[in-house]
Amino acid sequence: MSENELETLRHSTAHIMAQAVKELYPETKITIGPSIKDGFYYDFDRDTPFAVEDLEKIEKKMNEIIKSDLSFERVEVSKDEARKLFEDENYKIELINEIPDEKVSIYKQGNFIDLCRGPHLPSTGKVKAFKLLSVAGSYWRGSEKNKMLQRIYGTSFFTKDELEKYLHKLEEAKKRDHRKLGKELDLFSMDDEVGAGLVNWHPKGALVRYLIENFWREEHYKNGYQIVYSPHIARVNLWHTSGHMDFYKENMYSPMDIEGMPYIVKPMNCPFHIKIYKSKLKSYRELPIRWAELGTVYRYERSGVLHGLLRVRGFTQDDAHIFCRLDQLSDEIERVLNFTLYMLRSFGFDDFDVYLSTRPEGYVGILSNWEKATDALKGALEKAGLKFEIDPGAGVFYGPKIDVKIKDSLDRTWQCSTIQVDFNLPERFDVKYIGEDGASHQPIMIHRALLGSLERFFGCLIEHYAGAFPLWLAPVQAKVFTITDKQNDYANEVLKQLLNSGIRGEADLRNEKVGFKIREAQLEKTPYMLIVGNKEVELKTVSVRKRDGTDMGAMGIEKLVEILKGEINSKK
Repeated sequence: MSENELETLRHSTAHIMAQAVKELYPETKITIGPSIKDGFYYDFDRDTPFAVEDLEKIEKKMNEIIKSDLSFERVEVSKDEARKLFEDENYKIELINEIPDEKVSIYKQGNFIDLCRGPHLPSTGKVKAFKLLSVAGSYWRGSEKNKMLQRIYGTSFFTKDELEKYLHKLEEAKKRDHRKLGKELDLFSMDDEVGAGLVNWHPKGALVRYLIENFWREEHYKNGYQIVYSPHIARVNLWHTSGHMDFYKENMYSPMDIEGMPYIVKPMNCPFHIKIYKSKLKSYRELPIRWAELGTVYRYERSGVLHGLLRVRGFTQDDAHIFCRLDQLSDEIERVLNFTLYMLRSFGFDDFDVYLSTRPEGYVGILSNWEKATDALKGALEKAGLKFEIDPGAGVFYGPKIDVKIKDSLDRTWQCSTIQVDFNLPERFDVKYIGEDGASHQPIMIHRALLGSLERFFGCLIEHYAGAFPLWLAPVQAKVFTITDKQNDYANEVLKQLLNSGIRGEADLRNEKVGFKIREAQLEKTPYMLIVGNKEVELKTVSVRKRDGTDMGAMGIEKLVEILKGEINSKK
């Protein structure tokens, strides 16, 4: 089964859904209904919101249409004929008027017609397994200036077995939803009074973030980077020089007045790093220079696209900029790519989709430099043994780039890492170094993010591990449980030994049954549970149980600490 065949199936199913909606709710206006990754959708203009019961009715009607085995018939008509056919469908008329050809294609199935290029299945009866999934709001043509429509999402497969597997995956994804687990595990929250897209980190979530940041800093120092910090705001002039006011203004917040001068909260860290570079004249001997920052930036995201930690308005970027000579470019890209893979694998990601985006039509810089940069990116990918796809013309206007998308435990892809070559900002800011010949030369700048934003990466980690973080990242690594109050003193002694050994632990001394305490700790995703009763007190041991239910038996504290430290250091 090819991707094209699956797209045809899903697009055909979208037409069947549109027919069912029109038959059930004739007053509804139809718009567009494409196939998308993992399914399809159709946008409708209807005053009354679709409810769950409506989806059930629509599914039932769709099954009737499928059972009727109606042929999909393609017909070409003039634009005037098409306007008559869709005289009551204003959205279709708008689309027809924009088609440059004199003739347009329509598809018929029974009494239903739709404006469409196709292709479609031979008949409705070829659809064997589908499911309507949800309803969401969407603006006509994606513009907030247009009317809000109702989008019904669904999916379709060639077999019921494939559909069942997909629906199971969706159920698993719901259980892993970082917004749900973030609340249950007391990791973070978002509050309307604080503002949409802004994150409050709770102690446990903040601890995980601290561990990620510490590891990030340590590894950057090991890899020849220096850490810098930059302000959260800057005068508007800086963003004019960088070009953001010309190319990125719609994603930036309005200026604030400070003593008669307009300032803006930063959407990027790059200009600040350039300013640090320019604060002192550089020699060719000093290059490459690698500067990294966990810099919090602020971008205006429309409320409709905000999604937990995955799409926010204030986030901390795992950011770095490398200033190098052209002859150093290949080595630097190779270093960055290897560093990227090391960091991702350290957090448990081993499967990637990788893309090399090449020169777009509208580009800046010298063509020969573009070719050298693209060759350097390609060479690094080949040397690392990574499979990758060329994404022709998808590079940004200032340089080619590599995008690394990680695959999680449900085989979903997440955009995290990017390596971008930049010929634009060094020119805009007149960045120079003194070469071996005593003349001024312009360095090449590499932008790179290994993890992306900490917020997005943290959300990804939650869903990848279903909240059960590996031991080195778990906010509480071990809990000590007593069976009765008689063991409290010993439990506190065990806890003290754990804490002194660098193990993050807690003691649960409540007068509750030990089974209840264990179930509660499992819900909290605590990796290790240490049970102490009279026997353990007598033998100076603990009974060790893992969160997956594995009973490791009784052991001394020193042996336990050795096991835990081994697991922590290996980052299993």
